[in-house]
Amino acid sequence: MQGRCTCGRISYRLTARPLFVHACHCSWCQRETGSAFALNAMIETECVEVSGTPELVMTPSNSGKGQEIARCPTCRTALFSHYAGAGRTIAFVRVGTLDRPADCPPDIHIFTSTKQPWLVLDGAAPVVPEYYDRKLHWPQASLDRLAALRAKG
Repeated sequence: MQGRCTCGRISYRLTARPLFVHACHCSWCQRETGSAFALNAMIETECVEVSGTPELVMTPSNSGKGQEIARCPTCRTALFSHYAGAGRTIAFVRVGTLDRPADCPPDIHIFTSTKQPWLVLDGAAPVVPEYYDRKLHWPQASLDRLAALRAKG
């Protein structure tokens, strides 16, 4: 999969399939994106080949630990982020920046307790009111990749 910012100054390529894709409906993601939810594909950062140099911007988060967002320094498009819990080992790639975002539908809808009431979810992906237990929702191959990443340190 390949993606880019709006102006094309920064592009990237994913060298593996994402571990898991979240549609996050929390009020923080709504505010940050200016939309009803954020759609993020979680992937090992080592599997994101970036062409160009994004600007890393620290942004507040609901956890209080913040997130680091990689943005194009020209058009300011958010391409991916790193959350404090995973650090820089996992990238949360903004699915809308992929050349073919339809190839990356959500695996789960999270924090739906604060989703917009007019947004109707069809049940094609699990829907949870807050966060979830990875062991219950992630495919085994993704759990194995995460375990290997953690074993590396």
